[in-house]
Amino acid sequence: MKVLVTGAAGFIGSNLVHYLRDERPQWSIVALDLLTYAGNLANIAELLQSDAVKFVREDICNVEGIAALFNSQNFDLVFHLAAESHVDRSIHGALAFAQTNVVGTQVLLDAARNAGVKRFVHISTDEVYGSLGPTGRFVETTPLDPSSPYSASKASSDLMVLAFHKTHGFESLVTRCTNNYGPYHFPEKLIPLFITNALEDKPLPLYGDGMNVRSWLYVTDHCEALLAVAERGRPGEVYNIGGSAEAEIPNKEVTSTILKLLGKPETLVKYVVDRPGHDRRYAIDFSKINSELGWKPRTPFRQGIERTVQWYLANESWWRNIKSGDYMKFYELNYAGRTP
Repeated sequence: MKVLVTGAAGFIGSNLVHYLRDERPQWSIVALDLLTYAGNLANIAELLQSDAVKFVREDICNVEGIAALFNSQNFDLVFHLAAESHVDRSIHGALAFAQTNVVGTQVLLDAARNAGVKRFVHISTDEVYGSLGPTGRFVETTPLDPSSPYSASKASSDLMVLAFHKTHGFESLVTRCTNNYGPYHFPEKLIPLFITNALEDKPLPLYGDGMNVRSWLYVTDHCEALLAVAERGRPGEVYNIGGSAEAEIPNKEVTSTILKLLGKPETLVKYVVDRPGHDRRYAIDFSKINSELGWKPRTPFRQGIERTVQWYLANESWWRNIKSGDYMKFYELNYAGRTP
């Protein structure tokens, strides 16, 4: 099996490459990434010592480059994870999100179909559904109602992937996952940002009243679901991938858990003005993937967050190298003037 993983040096992408090497060691994997600010080749460096994993640096929007790659490699399967994915960044500049997430996905679809790829798995987000009230869960037929430029760009790419199946009979599938956490998570998202800020005794900038609820999923559980969809999912279908009910937690509670695990005081929490279009609650109904493919989350939130904290403690050089230079420029831009 010849497999392409796009966004392979990012958070979920790098974890997926590690997972596939463990679970499908006979597969040949091409790891593609442009290595923008969130792509870190160190995430998969050890795997590149094996002949089974090759790295290609390429922009998914480069029509000629992507076509040449597909025509030379004879891929059987594509996991498409390459994306601009940070909501805050999309608020400051949406064009890059439309370019990468929409145009880039279209370039990949064209190249994959023309090259005879057998299956294309597009990894999306539950944010395309918008915001939930205090009850209920998103199902695969929930109308799309994105709130940010990021989620709007992902909704657009989802529809194009599904349209390729309807129009061309191309074996494409879409997964929509809830919030992930775990190793190699770029420290601009809530959990890795708050872990690393707490380790530096810096303020933890918590949006609004801290009661926005997310359903958290340990990244390895997500990788297991993606493999199940790739191998046994029905073409043209959407599969929601969600955390368990006990992992539906307000951001305020997640923050307190991190501080307790690190032995840090609650006084590090700094409430800041909420971001525009901040969805109040996400919760996923994953009964479809459970009934059809037998998947459900394995890792309890307490176990997963403890494992994640330990990873950041053990990999201080990894995150300290990131939290400098351009990272700090964006951090200061995003949180400037948010003090109530």
